[in-house]
Amino acid sequence: MAATPAAAVAVRAEDLPVFCPNPAMPLWSSHARVYLDVDANGEARCPYCGTRYRVEGAKPAGGH
Repeated sequence: MAATPAAAVAVRAEDLPVFCPNPAMPLWSSHARVYLDVDANGEARCPYCGTRYRVEGAKPAGGH
C-alpha cells in the first residue's frame, strides 16, 4: 500500500509571504522560521519539516 501524501496547507494571496512553521503549528514542533518561494508553481515544501504549502486563488501580480 502506497503512502498517501499529506494535504497541502492552503494559503491565500493576502497570506503571502509564506513561512514555516505557520501560526497554526504547535510550539513544541517548531523549527527555525523559513520563508518559502511559491512564485514558480504556486506551491512549496518546507525544507525542515516537509509541510507543503499551496497558494489558492489568484496570485498577486508583480512584486516589490
